[in-house]
Amino acid sequence: MAKKVLIVYAHQSSGSFNAAAKDAAVEVLTAQGCTVEVSDLYAMNFKATATTEDITEETKLAWEEGKLSADITEEQHKLTEADLIIFQFPMYWFTVPAIMKGWFDRVLTLGFAYSQDKRYSLGIFKDKKAMLSFTTGSHESMFSANGINGDMNVTLWPLQNGILHYCGFKVLAPQIYWAPSHIPPEACTTMLEAWRKRLQGLLEEEPLTFTPLDCFDGEKGFQLKPEVHEKHASKEFGLTVGIHLGKPLPPNNQMKAGV
Repeated sequence: MAKKVLIVYAHQSSGSFNAAAKDAAVEVLTAQGCTVEVSDLYAMNFKATATTEDITEETKLAWEEGKLSADITEEQHKLTEADLIIFQFPMYWFTVPAIMKGWFDRVLTLGFAYSQDKRYSLGIFKDKKAMLSFTTGSHESMFSANGINGDMNVTLWPLQNGILHYCGFKVLAPQIYWAPSHIPPEACTTMLEAWRKRLQGLLEEEPLTFTPLDCFDGEKGFQLKPEVHEKHASKEFGLTVGIHLGKPLPPNNQMKAGV
């Protein structure tokens, strides 16, 4: 069965590297028989801030009664239909642009995207895959464990665990384009070619590793269960970047599958 892909895209310029990465994804995935839809947030003039104009009542109740604003419900429909969601953006201030953060804030509403009982490994979108594809303004060395910007694995944790995995998505490894504005054109071409190659098998990729919800005791403040803690006591690294048990962070935990 043909897969449906949603690309949530945030860049102002059609001549940007991000636009080229978006276009490559549309082309390659369409050639594989996928149905690809793009939410071009700037072109849509998507509202970045969640306000009282979004709802006529409390958010969850508004969602249940179909009273969310039209731009939100349209994006929720696209998300419901999609098997894979790719977020394409330039990294601003170590996170997504405001307009994309607004998409997260406004579209991923309580009830639709998560609930008290349906989150993390039991999340509502556990049958969907999602990934980040983005450019940086700094070179890769600057985002290393010894680099001035710090470990990119740590930077990615709030986005990949706190948003995507929280809603249940199986999170594919990010596609990172290191400092395209500071490297020769041929190096940019090489990065795009690597993305095109990856896209050929993207739908079959294994997701990143996160600690399952059942490893935590809900009656004790969702602390890691003693038996799980004990099982990993002799390990060199923590479970994940966030659940690190006071140990060294597992290398590439937020950047490569199987880590």
